[in-house]
Amino acid sequence: MLAELRSRPGHDSLLGKLMRWVLISISLLFLAALLIAPLITVFATALAKGIKAYLAVFHDPDTLSAIRLTLTTAAIVVPANTVFGLAAAWCIAKFEFRGKAFFTTLIDLPMAVSPVIAGLVFVLVFGLQGWFGGWLQDHNISIIFALPGIIIATMFVTFPYVARELIPLMQQLGNDEEEAAITLGAGGWMTFFRVTLPKVRWGLIYGIILCNARAMGEFGAVSVVSGHIRGLTNTLPLHVEILYREYNIVGAFAVASLLTLLAVITLVIKTLVERRGYKGR
Repeated sequence: MLAELRSRPGHDSLLGKLMRWVLISISLLFLAALLIAPLITVFATALAKGIKAYLAVFHDPDTLSAIRLTLTTAAIVVPANTVFGLAAAWCIAKFEFRGKAFFTTLIDLPMAVSPVIAGLVFVLVFGLQGWFGGWLQDHNISIIFALPGIIIATMFVTFPYVARELIPLMQQLGNDEEEAAITLGAGGWMTFFRVTLPKVRWGLIYGIILCNARAMGEFGAVSVVSGHIRGLTNTLPLHVEILYREYNIVGAFAVASLLTLLAVITLVIKTLVERRGYKGR
């Protein structure tokens, strides 16, 4: 393949080399302006008053509460969406049924709907003036402006990620090995855990990583349903906004740097999973 590329007309010409370096330079400048410069700005601003001021932000009770709430939400949402994604992908890729196309379209719905609109919908359904608001109040159940609302909103905006990674992968792999296992006497659960799941494990891990990253960084839907109750219903992205509005620039960027580190770690894990997945094929 490399020899074929080198033998193409114009490969070693001056114009070809010039165009190649121009395109590479444009790409690097674009990445520097949109990715590297903002990353440097976040950490430089967070550390502007020294490491002690930076670490002091994470001793604040409201910041610790935001961290706990973010981790709690992700710990509930990611496993739930993993189970849903596996079930949906298995159902769509392995079976034919009426309404399959409509079901597939519904999975893509959160990607088409604005997160803010999704949050408003949940307020209309579970809010005090919503469809179930009166019943929930009579039974002393809080969903909006409480942890359940944050979990539901986050679950809605993140549930396509695992399913969308697994559906095309399962469809590409086909049903031959599953049918062979069933022919040899394996049951449905054994076929799933011994045949299907090992084949799609890297795609599953990849989907879980993306789902977790979105769950921790979600702002729009959570902002609507949380009520911005400081120390109670503020996740890390919402806490960054509050600190910034209070002109606590160092605090806002310090918390933002934590989210940035989580994003970088997610990208590193994502890259490692992709490489391991390609090697395993």
